[in-house]
Amino acid sequence: MPKVKTIPDGMTAVTPHLVVAGAAEAIEFYKKAFGAVEEMRLAGPGGKLMHARVHINGAAVFLVDEMPEWNCLGPKVLKGSPVTIHLYVADVDAVVAQAVKAGATATMPVTDMFWGDRYGIVQDPFGHNWSIATHVRDVKNEDLPAAMKAQKMPG
Repeated sequence: MPKVKTIPDGMTAVTPHLVVAGAAEAIEFYKKAFGAVEEMRLAGPGGKLMHARVHINGAAVFLVDEMPEWNCLGPKVLKGSPVTIHLYVADVDAVVAQAVKAGATATMPVTDMFWGDRYGIVQDPFGHNWSIATHVRDVKNEDLPAAMKAQKMPG
């Protein structure tokens, strides 16, 4: 038997797998908001997506339709999610504006943060939170506590 890679090409060791009420619509949103490239989708009985994969800035994101019968529930049914997907981009201001134009809600304005990122948060129309950042300066770990103390937090 030929040896295969333990992590397939195009994948990383950690991959977000999002449960979405309307996975097909979410794929279209992620294309508009984040420039996602759809790689595949598998529809099950009734047309619900059993599995889909997009790539955003070189990272894979899996999607599946909400299926309560399998205890597969999205953030809207659960009334929120403790998970935030972090996305690094070349121009955070442009991507946040693009995401909002596509239908996301800005929940934290883009701000220069103490750890060296220009950073903001949006919630997509399906209830998932996305922190979006552009790294603008390096900060040493030992300098982070003082930088955090000096930061006036937005809000």
